[in-house]
Amino acid sequence: MLTLRRLLLTLLLLAVSTPGFAQTRSAGLLNFHANASRFACSNRDSGTVTVVSWPELKKLHEIPVGLHPEGVAWIGTSSSIACCVYGSDEIVIIDADSGQITRRIAVFDEPYGVVSSADGKLLFVTLEYPAQILAVNTADGTIRNTWSVGSMLRGLALASDQQTLLVTEYLTSRVLEVSSTDGKVLRTWDPASTDNLARQIVFSPQGDRAWMTHIRSRVTASHGNGSIFPYVTAIRLSGEDAGTRSRVPLDTIRGTRVTANPWDCDVTPDGKTLCVAFAGTNDMYLLGITGDYSELNFKAALQLGNNPRAVRCSPDGSAVLAYNALDFNVTAFSLQDGHELGRVNVTDCPLSEQLLLGKKLFYTALPPMTSRGWISCSSCHPDGDADGRTWQQPEGLRNTQPMSGLAWTHPLHWSSDRDEVQDFEHTIRGKLMQGRGLLQGSLPDAMAEPITGRSAALDALAAYTNSHSFSLSPWARHGLSEAALRGQQLFHSEQTKCASCHKGPLYSDSQPLPREQLILHDVGTGTDDPSELMGPRYDTPTLLGVYRSAPYLHHGRAATLKDVLTTANTGDRHGKTSHLKPTEIDDLVEFLKSLPFEDPEPQATATGIRKIRPEH
Repeated sequence: MLTLRRLLLTLLLLAVSTPGFAQTRSAGLLNFHANASRFACSNRDSGTVTVVSWPELKKLHEIPVGLHPEGVAWIGTSSSIACCVYGSDEIVIIDADSGQITRRIAVFDEPYGVVSSADGKLLFVTLEYPAQILAVNTADGTIRNTWSVGSMLRGLALASDQQTLLVTEYLTSRVLEVSSTDGKVLRTWDPASTDNLARQIVFSPQGDRAWMTHIRSRVTASHGNGSIFPYVTAIRLSGEDAGTRSRVPLDTIRGTRVTANPWDCDVTPDGKTLCVAFAGTNDMYLLGITGDYSELNFKAALQLGNNPRAVRCSPDGSAVLAYNALDFNVTAFSLQDGHELGRVNVTDCPLSEQLLLGKKLFYTALPPMTSRGWISCSSCHPDGDADGRTWQQPEGLRNTQPMSGLAWTHPLHWSSDRDEVQDFEHTIRGKLMQGRGLLQGSLPDAMAEPITGRSAALDALAAYTNSHSFSLSPWARHGLSEAALRGQQLFHSEQTKCASCHKGPLYSDSQPLPREQLILHDVGTGTDDPSELMGPRYDTPTLLGVYRSAPYLHHGRAATLKDVLTTANTGDRHGKTSHLKPTEIDDLVEFLKSLPFEDPEPQATATGIRKIRPEH
């Protein structure tokens, strides 16, 4: 029997028009059903989707869906849920009443955001790589349209008139307005060059503005006080200032209180409050929105759990929900006075005690990792990926590398100045993070005596950092293409000598200890950067996953793989490529894009390559 509160809530929602309901159609890791009786959330670490009753906060179902699920959306007003399974490259359709999967829809790669049309007939999905928007028929699961727009797409929202979509470029925070009928880009809102890591975007209830969180990566600064900043940006869609955007810094909005890594935001149904969750400092700000959107005013702060990654306001405006990814729960707070209404455990922790501690340390910008609160390891390496930036470090320009397969390819950094992840205690205590650190007592020089085993917390951070595995390339899902096979022959030939350094199953000659000597190579790029202090010889990075980790080389000056083989390889010092025909260069690129085309770890183990284990 419905409670009085549920009955009043249902009557309120029935009074809401379809356009008003459609304005809430923004992609996210947590979303309410149309009648507000339930919400669904994805659990990245567990590989599941959980359905929870509202406002009772009772867990109804937890459904295994695959590797690293991200966005979830209710399909129209039905009881079906669509989930983007980012790591398994699928859209999974779930019956929320039975808790059963009813369909799996294969996609090319990395689905992240999903929204439904108001009538539930279409799903729109962003593929982060290779930057596509899909229109999917819900009746039969067929992909009606595939639109290639922008670069590395994540955030997604459908306008109330159903005619346009807003999408965000993850690594730039550029926003594109795209026709939902033909995929044409209608308008763009270009970012500042320093804007980075924009995940979700939400419409205001009036539909005249949209909001998104992101960070500012000031790559010219290697000091924690000036490198990473939290921002929220307003996108103006209509009115006299339509087509413009404005950024609001969130590290100064509450005096000297600093926040880090804004991950998600939502607007209350009355359009008066913006709720922003900070995954680095584990808190949420409630910010008053002015009539002209020229500024935000601090109203209140809420203390959240570990690594909050999703925010949703209840449709009646009474509560705001936060998904705490590393506490594996959802917490509800009153929007009237900020008190906690309740919480629900949405999944059990699938991580070992050591990995959980290491992951918490990796994502936090709180002591002992930092003292000022601006930056965490995940500010540049979110979920083990690269941030697409090249940083001016004290030793010179350094392009951020992804962490996949890190346990197999020590030593670390372009200059091989770390032989164990525990050596990043130098970074934690240094000018970048300014933390007190995880190790008691004196700290030996990096590359000197090992410090593994001296700190359980530091070993946990190393265990998590070394836990990132390789994902197979989508370009080789059905085997190597004819072009890639030709490129494979060129890569391994004496004609190019690519495999003389990028060798073996890991396509690298960099190996963990014990080894006879440090292996570095001069590939002719060391003199390109006047600020370089440690070159001109550099570590050989693995080529596995190189298809999605642009830009390239230690200084990030090769925008594409073709540039690596041509304009960035003067003098044939980085493999011999100057004599190759344009078609042969293209074949080499196709092969590089196909890496890895098979799991490299069994062969690496069989050939005696040592992997760093958690106990080490």
